[in-house]
Amino acid sequence: MSDKPRHFAVCIQNDEQQESLELRKIYEILEDPDAGKHKMLRVIDEEGEDYLYPQNWFLPIELSQEIEQAVGADPLTHFHASF
Repeated sequence: MSDKPRHFAVCIQNDEQQESLELRKIYEILEDPDAGKHKMLRVIDEEGEDYLYPQNWFLPIELSQEIEQAVGADPLTHFHASF
């Protein structure tokens, strides 16, 4: 696993993107300064691909070390967490 810090966010909106994004699901966010300039986030979605989505569709979260290690074991780097 990489030593780079990993970032995660919860999806809170998915306008017309229900097949790619699930509400209340935690997604890994990839660093992309250019996307940020346009108020977008690079997100690893349901297909395991990274795409740009509006920042306001997500709330950033911090995971405990235990949860982050468990997520790191998943090759798609995302998992389901319904609240």
